[in-house]
Amino acid sequence: MRSRILTTAAAIVAAAVTVAACSSGGSSSPTASSTAGTASTTGATSYVSGKTATILLPSDPGSLDPDLAYIDDALEVDYFLYDSLISFTPSGTVESNLASTWSGTTTTASYTLKPGATCSDGSPLTASTVAANINFVANPKNASSRLDVWVPAGAVATGDDKTGVVTVKSATPDAFLVTDVGQAMIVCGNGMKNRNLLKEGGDGTGMYELTSAVPGSSYTLTLRKGYTWGPGGATSAAKGLPATVELKVVSNMTTAANELLAGEANIGTVIGSDTQRLTGLYSQAVYAPLGELWFNEKAGGPTASVAVRRALTEAVELTQLGQVMTSGTGKAATGAIAPALSPCKGNTIGSSLPSYDLSAAKSALAGQNLTLALYYPTSLGTGATAAATLLQQTWSQLGVKVTLHGITDAELSSEIVGGTAAWNVGIVPVGLTSPAQLVPFASGATPPKGANFAYINNAAYTADVTKAAAIAGTAGCTDWNAAETALFKNVDLVPFVDSAVTSYAKGATFKLSLGDIQPSSIRMLG
Repeated sequence: MRSRILTTAAAIVAAAVTVAACSSGGSSSPTASSTAGTASTTGATSYVSGKTATILLPSDPGSLDPDLAYIDDALEVDYFLYDSLISFTPSGTVESNLASTWSGTTTTASYTLKPGATCSDGSPLTASTVAANINFVANPKNASSRLDVWVPAGAVATGDDKTGVVTVKSATPDAFLVTDVGQAMIVCGNGMKNRNLLKEGGDGTGMYELTSAVPGSSYTLTLRKGYTWGPGGATSAAKGLPATVELKVVSNMTTAANELLAGEANIGTVIGSDTQRLTGLYSQAVYAPLGELWFNEKAGGPTASVAVRRALTEAVELTQLGQVMTSGTGKAATGAIAPALSPCKGNTIGSSLPSYDLSAAKSALAGQNLTLALYYPTSLGTGATAAATLLQQTWSQLGVKVTLHGITDAELSSEIVGGTAAWNVGIVPVGLTSPAQLVPFASGATPPKGANFAYINNAAYTADVTKAAAIAGTAGCTDWNAAETALFKNVDLVPFVDSAVTSYAKGATFKLSLGDIQPSSIRMLG
């Protein structure tokens, strides 16, 4: 996946990914061309160029800076504005984007830029600008949300503007370095000089440019003419591409479903019971982790104790909790990464999490008089509210007082990830492409200096990660899986349900690239 960080909106993941630390690729040249306002027919499908596509966002994205935003709604906008060095096909294979070729090891990566790529202001993209992007993320002082997710801390990139070659060296091994760094969104020169321009604007290499931003309401983008360097060689001349994209904020799932059915919106992600009304629409879906419990292990808090975390988990019938959250449609989770996404297959949970034992939980917490603040994202719909309420009712049987806090995605980013909220338990789905990208969330620096928002310090996890990171690609999966299991044994993280996350369309078709709508794949129907 293109590495969304905290994904609490519905579009969590939707495609399998095949990644390797050492890879190479070449671009292909599309043959399609179009004139705005004309239609083409592929089989029985009629594509019409020049239309406006209305795409629904479940919450306002907040800052649009691609290196500083945490939530998926911001990334959904950013993928229209910024390109990366490599991309992924809907089936999950690596393909060209800004780079025509790429190669590397666990500590080095090299990319050769396609000629002719330009920024939204018309200036040419240079290798030195790409290197500056990577170095910005790699510098811990910049507090990038992509640090150790896309780019290892301390990595150094250099760009040769004559050859168009970008090289990256990392002292810290990354099993998937080439594809991780290759997913970084590339900001152009003006945005690199003044990042304030990126909060409600854009300065990128993507297929679209931002022409209007009304925070809390909508974001309007316009197709760039002459764009020829897209994923797999996609161009803005392809028939059926929308000339304008309106990203519209609609937080209520019922309203979103109504707008799709009425044709007031073309594309949107809906979860919960409202999906039953959308079965006749074009859709893309996959099972992904939707229910994940995180415990705040900051010293001095009640859930810093593994005994407390274990007792709280023992008191919950996790299967029942998952069915409540997904309105009966979910499947038991098998790990922290979506089964279709992770390059390391297998059930990493197994019997590692505490089994349901209400009596043992009551005995363990007897006389403690705990008070817990439980946070959950409202963007997950009524299911998340029902799940939080069930946890509150269940834990009250242990004598635990639980206060519920429903928060928006933006609040989750600032209050949970930013470390400003006094939370103890959170329903926080984290959507990532590989076990390597879980590392900064489950170890290392804590807020405000790092993304380890739950203050996890698991020695067994860190030891297994260290071994796995030094082995290229999937050859280290035994150690990656062991590391993930160590989190469950220590009750640091409790994944309890995977759910079908479905994106729907009316009057349009699209493809998902690692969970996000691929802008170059949208086609408006006649």
